[in-house]
Amino acid sequence: MADLKLADVGKKYGGTVEVLKHIDLDIQQGELVVFVGPSGCGKSTLLRMIAGLEKISSGTLHIDGVLVNDMPPAERGIAMVFQSYALYPHMTVRDNMSFALKLAGKSKDEIEAAVAKAAKILQLEPYLDRLPKALSGGQRQRVAIGRSIVREPKVFLFDEPLSNLDAALRVATRIEIAQLKESMPDRTMIYVTHDQVEAMTLASRIVVLANKGIAQVGTPLELYERPENEFVAQFIGSPAMNLLAGEIVETGERTGLRLEDGGGVIYSAVPTQEADKGMKVNVGIRPEDLVETESENYAFHGTVDITEALGEVTLLYFAAPQSAGDSDTVIAKLPGIHTDVRGKDVRLTADPAKVQVFANGKSLYYR
Repeated sequence: MADLKLADVGKKYGGTVEVLKHIDLDIQQGELVVFVGPSGCGKSTLLRMIAGLEKISSGTLHIDGVLVNDMPPAERGIAMVFQSYALYPHMTVRDNMSFALKLAGKSKDEIEAAVAKAAKILQLEPYLDRLPKALSGGQRQRVAIGRSIVREPKVFLFDEPLSNLDAALRVATRIEIAQLKESMPDRTMIYVTHDQVEAMTLASRIVVLANKGIAQVGTPLELYERPENEFVAQFIGSPAMNLLAGEIVETGERTGLRLEDGGGVIYSAVPTQEADKGMKVNVGIRPEDLVETESENYAFHGTVDITEALGEVTLLYFAAPQSAGDSDTVIAKLPGIHTDVRGKDVRLTADPAKVQVFANGKSLYYR
């Protein structure tokens, strides 16, 4: 029902403590955009600025073409679902969901119709006469979402709504939010989370925040397959992408690389016509893209220190003195069960299409 445009938006506290700067972002009607990033990156602050709960220090925010910088939250057409359920404990589910409509002076028939519609969408019809204390955590979160739905806002804002739930309820409620979005395709939703699984499974687009600004914006697969920088490469994906120090030994339509452990030449599909032979780079390979090989042209070899058998996959951990990332460990994620590799020397390689190349923190793919 609405699109949003943020232009050069910034946030300072006390005029000196800067937490966000130069935020430029267009969110189209009907999108579900997810803000992700490390703790303290400003994702919840940005959401609260959109809601009107935090003042915008610089820049402009337009909703449906209307400048809303100084507009009160109640007039922005926005509903927010918080991390805490914030339900009235003495009110039934029905009363919690209808309370805002009563304050707005809606008629009894309008209120009943709105509550019934939201309860049907969220499968809350059997619980309308219960108090919050008689509900599970997932059901309480659905009531909080239902309280927003009845208002028929232009934009839904979700501030880490699943963080208080256990693992099983997180999965179930995440699916319910995805189904909610499908049932309301014209509604714009902005979702804040630190959980990249939620981001990858829910988002139309992901906004990765870091260093007070936007590190990259794209669809989940764009960020996974073509990260623009090393931060996004290691933030998206679990376990994180391996970064290994190396140099370019061939250039052209694909890049020939040799890692510092003295292995053979491996290749990346990233074109590097602007790069020079001998250029020092960081080579990025995701754990799930590494495969065993007997070839001399391997990406990495080492002795397996630790294994973690997860059933469908096995994680192999190697010490990596030539690692260029934040970790001194290389991780391989091999399909199936591998119980006999601990302590063995293993050679690994990867499909050239899966190998990333970074120079000065930036992907050569975007040069």
